[in-house]
Amino acid sequence: MGDLVQIERADGHALLRLNRPEKMNALSVALREEAVAALDQLADEADIVAVILTGNGRAFSAGVDLGELSAVGGAPKPSYRGSADLVGVMRRFPKPIIGAVNGVAITGGFELALGCDILIAGESARFADTHARVGLLPGWGMSQMLPKVIGPMRAKHMSLTGNFIDAATAAQWGLVSAVVADGELIEHARSLASDIASCDQRAVRNLNRLYDAGMDVGFSEGLKLEKEHNTAHMAEVSPQDIADRRAEVQARGRSQG
Repeated sequence: MGDLVQIERADGHALLRLNRPEKMNALSVALREEAVAALDQLADEADIVAVILTGNGRAFSAGVDLGELSAVGGAPKPSYRGSADLVGVMRRFPKPIIGAVNGVAITGGFELALGCDILIAGESARFADTHARVGLLPGWGMSQMLPKVIGPMRAKHMSLTGNFIDAATAAQWGLVSAVVADGELIEHARSLASDIASCDQRAVRNLNRLYDAGMDVGFSEGLKLEKEHNTAHMAEVSPQDIADRRAEVQARGRSQG
């Protein structure tokens, strides 16, 4: 693996940093290949139960590398498995991904943020979809994910104008679950990862899959999916498992009371 993606492991989670700060972490083919390779590696590490995704420098990601895309002769084609669709790889990743948005998340970088399971932002974070300004259409899920998160009117507001929204507006619209001081962003993300690590990991994985599956279907079909997943999950759970976790939940509740 090269140096376009950095991995830091600690306390049951991995911090994945996009490391192309001089280009605002633009998603070149090489960066996407390294990111997919890193996720493949982390998927197989049993002691890593969650991943934090962020960017080095002043941007989360400025999106696909337009220099490559506009190059004479066409953009270079990804060679590493799945790297043409990094967001799809993220959505299929078996462990929760926490997006910690520092600075701007633009177009393809915005899609990358939407591919995370939990999204938080620093106070300086800004989001924009500039597909229409560049003369492109999304190909990594923007048209389906964004309206499901913030509603179709707000999604069109963003995509048809190409205008930025700030972190406070992103929180108001439900795009991010928390806004914190820039200097506290990674610490807050690590705290969330620790909370995830303290839960029953079988339940975490199955819940994450259930939420993702439900996003792809209507309400009635989603209820059927929930019953199916519940039945399959409970077949693997013993009364002793529940008793052990119940005691932990009660102790945690008392400590937070």
